[in-house]
Amino acid sequence: MEEKLVCILNEMAEHLSIAQMKKLQEVLLKNLSDQAETSREISNYEYLKLFLDAKQIEGCSGRTIQYYRTTIEKLIMSVDIPIRKITTEDIRDYLAEYQKINNCSKVTVDNVRRNISSFFSWLEEEDYILKSPMRRIHKIKTKQQVKEIISDEAIEKLRDSCECLRDLAMIDLLYSTGIRVGELVNLNISDINFEDRECIVFGKGDKERKVYFDAKAKLHLKNYIDSRADENEALFVTLDSPHDRLKISGVEIRLRELGRKQNLTRIHPHKFRRTMATRAIDKGMPIEQVQKILGHSQIDTTMQYAIVNQNNVKASHQKYIS
Repeated sequence: MEEKLVCILNEMAEHLSIAQMKKLQEVLLKNLSDQAETSREISNYEYLKLFLDAKQIEGCSGRTIQYYRTTIEKLIMSVDIPIRKITTEDIRDYLAEYQKINNCSKVTVDNVRRNISSFFSWLEEEDYILKSPMRRIHKIKTKQQVKEIISDEAIEKLRDSCECLRDLAMIDLLYSTGIRVGELVNLNISDINFEDRECIVFGKGDKERKVYFDAKAKLHLKNYIDSRADENEALFVTLDSPHDRLKISGVEIRLRELGRKQNLTRIHPHKFRRTMATRAIDKGMPIEQVQKILGHSQIDTTMQYAIVNQNNVKASHQKYIS
């Protein structure tokens, strides 16, 4: 009956307004409810499970799926009405209340909005709802802050603070390749091609790409691997026995500790990625090539990582305009 109802509603869509369509849907469901075995209302949590299953099949990572789950579960718990009856006004009220209760930034609220929008867009595409209530809720405007990068001097300080070969190799690999921390910890020794100074990583959605490292990273990686006595295939392992594969949290904690030793603020893996993109563009690498190295599907995402050195902007202005 579900498919028949969708066909009826789709056929009537061009003749009725949205309000009339919603009323028609309610009347049809109400009058056909005696066919319980075919007209059973799907619960909000069942819709969520169907959505998460679809995202898993599409190749989304476990962290992304968990983020979707947490965000949408909070919506379902707060807006305690059937998914099909949730309106644009309900979502607006929820987002406004979310920001007030959690005292969070506009960036955070926009991330929540984006996840909810993905959920309802999927419901619409799968014909579970007529029209997504998120269509009229647009991107939340946020301040475009120029994010800091790691200076050359700071990189040297971080190298000086390293007390083991592993940390030195890890810093230089992050700095020269711009890979994500998740990609870093998933690398195996066999993935490294020392002759061509390149390695294969698997990014978001298990997309495979090549990244390249410099001579300094090659030297430190070789020294680190030669110093190891364990038999773990992972490129980076814990310092203590049984030398398990290093986790994302382990990398984050280690880099933060190294930064604090040198009184450097906010040293984290993603900052190396942003620094690499900025350096590449600053030295003239075409943005399309930077996009490929970083593994971005959209070039707009690459532009958000890269800031142009203000000194170069000034020099160019004096050269071409002044």
